[in-house]
Amino acid sequence: MKNLISYFIKYSVAVNVVIMAFVIFGIIGVLRMKSSFFPLIDSQIITISVTYPGASPQEIEEGIILKIEDNLKGLVGIDRVTSTSRENGGSVTIEIDQDEDINVILAEVKNAVDRVPSFPTGMEPLVVAKEEAIRQTIGFAVSGETIDLATLKQIARSIEYDLRAMDGISQIEISGYPDEEIEIAVRENDLLAYGLTFTEVSQAVSRANILTTGGNIKTEKEDYLIRANNRAYYGDDLTNLIVRANPDGSLVRLGDVAVVRDRFSETPSASYFNGNLAVNVEISNTNNEDLLTTAEQVKEYIEDFNAKYDAVKIDITSDSSIRLEQRTNLLVVNGAEGILLVMLFLSFFLNTRLAFWVAAGIPVAFLGMFIFAGSFGVTINVLSLFGMIIVIGILVDDGIVISENIYQHYEMGKTPIRAAIDGTVEVIPPIISAIITTVLAFSTFLFLDSRIGEFFGEVSTVVILTLVVSLVEALIILPAHIAHSKALVRESELDISKKKGIEKFMYKLRYFNRKGDQFMSYMRDKIYTPALRFTLRNQLISFSIIAAILTIGSIMGSVIGVTIFPSIASDTVSIELLMPEGTNPQRTDSIITMVEEAAWRVNEDYTSRQTDNMQVVENIIKRVGPGNNKASLRINLLPGEFRDFSSPDITNSIRDEVGEVYGVERLTFGSGGNFGGSPISISLLGNNTEELEAAKDELRANLENNALLRDVVDTDPEGIKEIQIELKETAYTLGLDLSSVMT
Repeated sequence: MKNLISYFIKYSVAVNVVIMAFVIFGIIGVLRMKSSFFPLIDSQIITISVTYPGASPQEIEEGIILKIEDNLKGLVGIDRVTSTSRENGGSVTIEIDQDEDINVILAEVKNAVDRVPSFPTGMEPLVVAKEEAIRQTIGFAVSGETIDLATLKQIARSIEYDLRAMDGISQIEISGYPDEEIEIAVRENDLLAYGLTFTEVSQAVSRANILTTGGNIKTEKEDYLIRANNRAYYGDDLTNLIVRANPDGSLVRLGDVAVVRDRFSETPSASYFNGNLAVNVEISNTNNEDLLTTAEQVKEYIEDFNAKYDAVKIDITSDSSIRLEQRTNLLVVNGAEGILLVMLFLSFFLNTRLAFWVAAGIPVAFLGMFIFAGSFGVTINVLSLFGMIIVIGILVDDGIVISENIYQHYEMGKTPIRAAIDGTVEVIPPIISAIITTVLAFSTFLFLDSRIGEFFGEVSTVVILTLVVSLVEALIILPAHIAHSKALVRESELDISKKKGIEKFMYKLRYFNRKGDQFMSYMRDKIYTPALRFTLRNQLISFSIIAAILTIGSIMGSVIGVTIFPSIASDTVSIELLMPEGTNPQRTDSIITMVEEAAWRVNEDYTSRQTDNMQVVENIIKRVGPGNNKASLRINLLPGEFRDFSSPDITNSIRDEVGEVYGVERLTFGSGGNFGGSPISISLLGNNTEELEAAKDELRANLENNALLRDVVDTDPEGIKEIQIELKETAYTLGLDLSSVMT
């Protein structure tokens, strides 16, 4: 090790080559790194989607879910299986073990599902798929004051086609409107007049509205494919469809007995932006796409779109790139401030040139880290940037120790090269020990299981790589620069009369060096030495003070709070409304509208107290559906750096303004989130549904009586009300049976 250090100190050209390599390959590494909001993690979840129109949750569970779960038992590699049964469908979520190949488990799960002997008639085919790792990037609302929903949908589709033509954009989801359908409303009087039944009309539409192949014809010259393309996609195309051809040659067409029109389905699904009808567009990224590039392209498109049109406008409702850019700017600012502070304070206690070379190690260490980070799957995301921000404060420690020791050896009378060699070699053991200690501390994240380990493992990777590169910089590059710079010049060797400009200014700074030395000597002799002497003589008392009073006492006395993960406040307030199944959609809409109005009243109150009277609530996105009983509000607040109030305070004010709402199944108010789940989450397991419901009601009542808890909810919906039909005996004498009546 000494020979290696001596070589680079004596031959400074080699050091410059190493630095140039760090700069060139580091910049290349930065440019090649993808950006994402969170670390890129391969999915470890398999989902089975069940669709069974008209079925109750109990039918879904007994006829489908339980059969699938029974066949999944015993499969190796599965960590946990959870399922949900609801009206018209359900789902099974399969979480696999950390080290298992999800593609292998996916094939085994499909085989297990195929082994189920029978499923209910009328159930749609099951969908067994790996949950893709897709992350939301940017979302926006397309709205206009006088534009109807059908036109908004067409505009949103046109926008989708434009965005899909851009490189790096593949995941686009449009929402805010119900499914479209062709409604055929049969007129009863016309059916009777033509002697038709509803079933005959239905069968006629089904037989004629087809797109199918009828085989092929081979001739001596070429082959022909026989195809019938009579598929209609709009109501006008079905109006002239022939329902019956009479013996006299007359025809009965669909328009003669029914009204055919294009319309949205009756299942409500609508979105409003600040009170206006809107269509929402959400753009997400896969692991192969870049978040910042995608967001930049979309924002440029939105700017051009709004410049072209006046009646319709695009407003951004969510943008993950903002927080990522804020973290990046924070890293740059912290790095610049760190370099300046290192140079400032080291200039007081060493000298300015030494301080410069120590501070220069920060960018060199980061450039070296970027060279290797991509090979470990690191991306530019909020957690990797967090790791970089953490490590900034650790980087210069070894550089300070080495430079100070080199300077001390030079003051003993050694030449600059000898002082650099001896000063560096002398502190190699403590420097390496300090780096290893820090590396070991951060490496514990690499051994954590589940999503937490995968997320924070990237923080460890960034910190470890940066520290290792900084060690190389401190042992090889830093001593060579100090040895060949003017940092090692004795005061007696300087002739101030010949110095000009910056050199003269730097020489005058030596006055502050002497004052700094005097201050440090005072701190060492008058404060540190007596405290150290007392600690060594009274080890038990000293340890008790540190451990009991400062640590345990602070925690037990609630001076320092305890939580697994802190609640992360955000710039949005999310309000979720769930009504009982079967609720009229107009009632659901009226309640969520009442909550929206309360939010605007709270906005007026906070805006009057906000600096410069800036609007605290920037916009509100209201969604009704999908379904009759679901609605939500997304309230986008003024960014936190400009806002005088926290989002939890605003959330609580909205909750208080709304007050108690009766008749709802669930109404929750949230701002920010808790990584890893809710603060309190309890699962009740059992085979007896009545006992589970009783236990759930008792537990929920106790939790709601706890003043420290809010928004106590459960995942056991009441379900839709049913009308049970039983035939009287006289029905059978009339030639009816239960199947025909239900049809």
